[in-house]
Amino acid sequence: MMRAPTLATLVAAALFALSGFSHAYDKPVEKKAFSLASYTTAAGKPIQQVRVGYETYGTLNAAGDNAVFIAHFYSGTSHAAGKYKESDAAPGYWNSIIGPGKPIDTDKYYVVSADTLSNLNTKDPNVTTTGPSSINPATGKPYGLSFPVVSMRDSVRVHKALLDSLGVKKLQAVAGASGGSVQAMEWAVNYPDYVERVIHVIGPGFSISPWVIGLLDLWVMPIKLDPKWNNGDYYGKAEPLDGIAQALKLVTLTARHWGWAEKSFGYKLADENKKPADELANQFLIESTLQKAGMARATTTDANNKIYMAKANQLYNVESEIGKITARILFVPASSDLVFPPEFAQKAAEKFRAQGGKAEVFVIEGDGGHLDGVLNVAKAGETIRAFMAR
Repeated sequence: MMRAPTLATLVAAALFALSGFSHAYDKPVEKKAFSLASYTTAAGKPIQQVRVGYETYGTLNAAGDNAVFIAHFYSGTSHAAGKYKESDAAPGYWNSIIGPGKPIDTDKYYVVSADTLSNLNTKDPNVTTTGPSSINPATGKPYGLSFPVVSMRDSVRVHKALLDSLGVKKLQAVAGASGGSVQAMEWAVNYPDYVERVIHVIGPGFSISPWVIGLLDLWVMPIKLDPKWNNGDYYGKAEPLDGIAQALKLVTLTARHWGWAEKSFGYKLADENKKPADELANQFLIESTLQKAGMARATTTDANNKIYMAKANQLYNVESEIGKITARILFVPASSDLVFPPEFAQKAAEKFRAQGGKAEVFVIEGDGGHLDGVLNVAKAGETIRAFMAR
């Protein structure tokens, strides 16, 4: 991120470097699936045969009260730590803070992470998710846009059923970055007696901002403009891969920062023999890298699932339910985040304290933008460790 490395390669390398590999979560991670015969959404719509994937690290104690739930971000999956097999290019995205002796200590805690409903990465064999790409049992065909709108609260409610099935009686913490932080706060609102702590990393606070509602709309617009999307009816036909690639490119760029762009690419050309001043088609390195990375990820991303996940995030608003929260909250914004700037976390912490809650704020310094909460979360590691100990 000169055949230019893909963004996926850059992320894998960064994760490897940040993981402290000699101290990585060293047990094989097994991906499992959880099923519900039926589920009714928060909006009252029924869904039959719901399934989500999950993985666990560590051991649940006899009392069932040493669990931590990790909620993943918008374009992420449940793979938060460790490796499925030794040959994997990189461990899970938060491997730097999850594992033996790490801030979320798997010698002490039973850590669970699960795929959301309508996960973007449904074509990844390690992802299990029910969404618009799933087969509707009533028709034998993919739902498409007939699938009910789901919110982040719906994923949380399905995950609660998962934890009940595993024998979890109490969560010592729910932690998540970005869309995962949204889920973490939904946990605290919906299950106040169940959740002790919330670790809200690069999050919006208690509601999505109008700014981000607009961003989420932009993040899916290229899909809707691709003729192959066909109003969501593309299953069994050519998929809108160009639209997905452009959409993913937008997500990546807006989730970063100009400092990251200057450091990673500068004014380098994609091909030194093809100067942008000579032909409109000739590109700078940042353009070609983002485009190649978007196209590579498009092959594992379902267009409709991405649109539904954007809607799920747009619907987040627990402002009127703050009084239900009894958990302590640690807000972890990133200083260069242009999606959820640190001011969002500061204001949310002040609001929570004003209502009698306990809140702390730790800012991750850096120029990596929004993704600092994923790739550089280790900078908040000792703060998270101390927070877990209180």
